[in-house]
Amino acid sequence: MRILADISLFGIVVIPFIGAIAIALAAHRPWLRDSFCWLFPLAFFLPIVSLTPDVIAGTDATQILITLLPGLEIAFAARPLGLLFALLASTLWLLATPYALGYMKQGGYQQLGRFMACYAIALGAVAGIAFAENLFTLYIFYEILSISTYPLVAHTGTEKARAGARTYLAVLLVTSVGLMLPAIIWIWQATGSLRFTSGGIMAGEISSTSGAVLLLLLLFGIGKAALMPFHRWLPAAMVAPTPVSALLHAVAVVKAGVFSVLTVVLYIFGLDYLLTLVTQPAMLYLAVFTMLAASLVALHQDNLKARLAYSTVSQLAYIVTGALLATELAAIGGGLHMLMHGFGKITLFFCAGAIYLGSGINTVSGMNGLGRRMPITMIAFFIGAMSVIGLPPTGGFWSKLYLVTGAFSAEYYWVVAAFMLSTLLNIGYLIPPVMRAFLLPANDPNAMAHAREAPLLCLIPLSLTAVGTVVLFFLATSALALLRPAIP
Repeated sequence: MRILADISLFGIVVIPFIGAIAIALAAHRPWLRDSFCWLFPLAFFLPIVSLTPDVIAGTDATQILITLLPGLEIAFAARPLGLLFALLASTLWLLATPYALGYMKQGGYQQLGRFMACYAIALGAVAGIAFAENLFTLYIFYEILSISTYPLVAHTGTEKARAGARTYLAVLLVTSVGLMLPAIIWIWQATGSLRFTSGGIMAGEISSTSGAVLLLLLLFGIGKAALMPFHRWLPAAMVAPTPVSALLHAVAVVKAGVFSVLTVVLYIFGLDYLLTLVTQPAMLYLAVFTMLAASLVALHQDNLKARLAYSTVSQLAYIVTGALLATELAAIGGGLHMLMHGFGKITLFFCAGAIYLGSGINTVSGMNGLGRRMPITMIAFFIGAMSVIGLPPTGGFWSKLYLVTGAFSAEYYWVVAAFMLSTLLNIGYLIPPVMRAFLLPANDPNAMAHAREAPLLCLIPLSLTAVGTVVLFFLATSALALLRPAIP
């Protein structure tokens, strides 16, 4: 068995942190700062891609960095589910970087060095979460992610931005410190381990009664998964510049939440043990309720970013539902949806930012006739919407198919019905902006005459992510090959 070099996993994790330092030091030298912004995402992406053949082949790639106490270690491991998350984050960081630079410069935002440095720290935290070998390591980087994204949410410095950032950080810290951390300590005391193990570590070590309580603590404690009622941080964070919204909703924060849920369910509880817990049905009901309720709220949001924010709350609940169904097909569907929603949702947020830059429009009701002035952006928006809805030929079709099939195979027919209803609601809040843009006359023809496509640094990334959703439709088998070994 070939062990990858010790430096490899930790080295990958620290690349974005080194990048953040370099960007911060070059903050007052724009050409050097921007060079670092372009260089480090590539330096992050390439070694992650190089891990793929070894992970698929089952090579053991584990690194223990620090042992604090027996069973309490800071350690990293390359596993299929984590690699999929890392590939998603590193790929989208490559595209989010030029978009962020173009958007922030065109929008006249200040402190670009600080902004891009925090952006890089957030991606380093994501890498730590993706390659965490145990729950303790995951928790450390989970908190780094929360703290590093606070300045991004508050970046504009307005009272509204600061208030939104306070809500954002307060909800995430209260849930993680008040619920997630006690659960981690409880599991460590009871089992002597926090390692992510195929089939879980709790069966035979922790009673079903205690496990039922731990399930509540962890699912609510992972506030980034945005289960109701701990979802308010996500709409509150929409005061941030659009590149931050894209980072929160597609690349880093919410994906870290649902990845953590999937990881805890698969490797701490285990699917068989999960089904013995009396709180599993209640949490499944809550996940489905979140999925439907957030969609209903999205229907009534005229602000485009707010509509997309509540859409994200709903789509995250798809992944949590997939985990809680505790079947192989549904768990695979949850992992696939993490990937497919990432590409679809970042496309939608990229488009929302481009629309604001090119026309000053930030409401759905103001988009009438916009498709004639910004056809590339609106076509990309339509493709991204198709992926989130789950329509072929976009990748979202496969993830929703696996989720529905998993629920059907487990005879959760009411969950199947909820998936279908939620999909109809997805159509109800994502297609009207496209129809308004292409089929209705402009509200103010004179004002619309000044609308134009966003700068190329914004237009090219949103076009590529839109194309990516279609490419994933045809490459879904590759993602499945990576995911299937991850499901015990």
